[in-house]
This record gives sequence, structure tokens and C-alpha cells, in this order.
Amino acid sequence: MLRPEQNDTFDQQIDEPTKQGGAVLCPALFISAIASGQGKTTITAGLARYHRNQGRKVRVFKTGPDYLDPLILEQAAGSPAEQLDLWMVGKKRCRHYLYEAAKDADLILIEGVMGLYDGDPSGADLAEYFGIPVAAIISAPTMAQTVGAIALGLTQYRPSLPFAGIIANTLGSDRHAELVRESMPDSIPVLGCLKKQDQLTLPQRHLGLVRPHELEDYDEKLDQIADILATAGLDTLPEPVAFHDEIEETLKVNTTQHVKSLAGVKIAIARDEAFSFIYPANLRLLERLGAELHFFSPCADEQLPEVDSLWLPGGYPELHLEKISQNLSMRESIKAFYLQGHKILAECGGMLYAQQSIVTLDNQDWPMAGLIPGIGVMRTKGGCQGMQSAALPEGELRGHAHHRSKSEETLPAITFGKRIKHPAPGEPVVRSKGLTASYLHFYFPSNQAATIRLFHPDEVLAS
Repeated sequence: MLRPEQNDTFDQQIDEPTKQGGAVLCPALFISAIASGQGKTTITAGLARYHRNQGRKVRVFKTGPDYLDPLILEQAAGSPAEQLDLWMVGKKRCRHYLYEAAKDADLILIEGVMGLYDGDPSGADLAEYFGIPVAAIISAPTMAQTVGAIALGLTQYRPSLPFAGIIANTLGSDRHAELVRESMPDSIPVLGCLKKQDQLTLPQRHLGLVRPHELEDYDEKLDQIADILATAGLDTLPEPVAFHDEIEETLKVNTTQHVKSLAGVKIAIARDEAFSFIYPANLRLLERLGAELHFFSPCADEQLPEVDSLWLPGGYPELHLEKISQNLSMRESIKAFYLQGHKILAECGGMLYAQQSIVTLDNQDWPMAGLIPGIGVMRTKGGCQGMQSAALPEGELRGHAHHRSKSEETLPAITFGKRIKHPAPGEPVVRSKGLTASYLHFYFPSNQAATIRLFHPDEVLAS
């Protein structure tokens, strides 16, 4: 990693991205780990906040499907957090996002998902494809010299992977840090050693981290984390990476072919404390296609806005059951909208809201909108997780599933999600009148034509 005094062209690289042969140079780092729960989000957010506090413009990305971590990264960096995934988003679109960020940013940080080599494609695949050096976090509260062996394995498992170094986390003492540093091969830098401390822990709940707007002191906590990382030596900028644009003709055609095809279509989108799992790329696509987006709150509003179609995204309805269940006027408004045959897309928590009721872990039964049969039963274990595509009659859409509930006594599926590799059927997709419902969270840019058909009132849905 580079300190200002180590590079004569540092200021030029930071203040004004340098173009070389169509490329844009920007410091970048891919932050991964040996597994989940190692501190990736905390450290990525802390680095983003530190460099932001130094006056730098930071762009942050999250590998894979995730709605919670990007909110924290966005809060830390003060700029939007985008999804990067070679399968769901696609290589060309990922490359374009990075290129556009590099033109404008002083630093790009990418948070990985799970362990460095987990998944297909993995975080390592993404980092290697774009030539972004990896900082691997190893949480080591109960090991010392073994950290060096693990680090060596991470680097030698795929020698072609650019490697910035190791961040040792949750250490017990200064002596513990010394042992870790002594164990490291000369070829692997130790970027920083972090002691275990409460200030380096972000609050969590059953599906992930708590959203920043739910805590008043979140910015103060991010500043504390930034200071801790700087004290531990994680205050330097990574080396510049050359980013190229790869919006080739196929992607340009896909972008322009359907321009304004949703012009004049008014889409109501549930967005409040109970329903918030929305990819920013989905909203941008709908707007680019000409749709008018009207946000509303199933918790607080009495009626749907005057619209043509409705999107009920996922979120945390189970945490706000009293509000959404007792808002009878909104439930009746949505039920009337459904009975009129309008297009509705209900995803995960939105699907549970569209069913008859949700049953909590303590066996309380809360009535929902009742558009279709089905009971959402909360449970302590996860459901059908991971990346999946769904071959809808409108076309194949890619997305993911992540939930801790199950849907019982609902309609027969018109299709099932298809996992990337596993042969077992994925999430069921059900359909009634104009409603399409599933646990799947769809990534709309993966198929613009299918997205148009799902929301355009003149498109007839097949079942």
C-alpha cells in the first residue's frame, strides 16, 4: 500500500484520475476474509469513513446480493453503494460500474461475500477478473502463528490473484499481534492488527446488520471505527488499478432497445421501515424505461397512490407486524387493486404481506393483505438461500433468496427458481390474476424485456 511520500505522482492519481490507453487509474482494494463473520463490513465501512473524513471521495461496492451491508457502506462513504456480481449483474455491467466510479472517485472499496474462494463465481473470481488487490481478514481470537499458514494458503491457492496483504482481527493483546506478524511469510504484508473491542462491532439481528437509520449514533460509531483502523496502520491508500469500460454493442443495444417502453406507467413501490430491500439498479432501470415511481408506506399510508402497477419488495415485515396488520385501510386498498387485475410483483417479505397472515415465533397470527392463500411462518433457521434464476413466462430473471420464514398452504407454483449449480428446485413462483409472488428478489437489469412485461399494464401475464 502506498503512503503519499512513497509515490511522486500520488496527488495526480488522487485528485484527477489519469487515463492511459482508455483506462482510468484509481486506488482500489477488495476486502475479503476466510469466512463470514470475520468483520468485512465493519472494516470496509471504517476504511470508507476514514478516507471520507480525509476529504477523499470514496465509492463502495458490495459483492453478491445484499440489501443491508450496502446501506452501511453508503452511510460510511457518503455515496451510493452498488452491487457487483459476475453472475447476477454480469461482467460487462460490473466493469462499467467500476469504470464510472473510477472516473469520479479517489478510492474504490469492494466488500466481498462469505470467504474469499466461496461461491461460483467467488469473490476471488471478481477480484482477479478486474485486477483488484485483495486484503484478506483473518479473525484470530484463538490462534497465533497459524495465521501465517492460513495466509500462505490463501495466496498460494491461486497465485494469479493480486494480493495486498492480511488484516488480523479480534486479537487479544499487543503480544498476540507480534506473534501474528512473526508468523507471516516475507511475501505477505500485514496491513493491520486489530484488537477485540466493542467499538469494532456493528449491531446485528437475525438476517444481518441493523440498518443505520435505526440508530441515532451510527455516524459516531463509524467515526470511532475509522479512528481505530487508522491507529492500527490501516490509514494508507491502496495502489491504483486501471479500470476500462466494457459497455459493448450487445449491452448498448439492450439498454436502448426498450427506451421509454414503460413511459407513462405509474408504479407504486412499498418503501418504509418494513419494506426496504430494493436494488438501486432496479429503480434506475424502471426510471430509464420511462416509468413514474410512486413510493408509499404500508405501515403509515391509508391508500395506494393512483397507479397502474405495484411492487411489494422484501424487507422486515415481521418486525412491524402490528403497524402493517392494523392498517386495515391500506390492506383493503391493495386487495381492491389486486381484484381489479392490476400487475403486482411481491418479493419475499412482500409475498408474505400478500398472503393471508404471518405467524411469529411465539405463535401470534397477524392478518395480512390476503390477496392469495398462504401463511408465512417465522422460524429460526434459513430457507432456500443463494443465487437463483426464474424462467417466468415473460423471460428469465436472475436474483437471489435469503429468508428465515416458510410459506405454507399457498398456491401451486408456476415455476421454480434454478440454482447456479445445485440440481434441487429453488424457490417456487406463484401467480394469481396480475400478481407474481415468490421468495426471490429479482435483479431487473438481468432481463429488461421481462421486467417490462411484469409491470406494463397492457402485457398479459401467462401462468
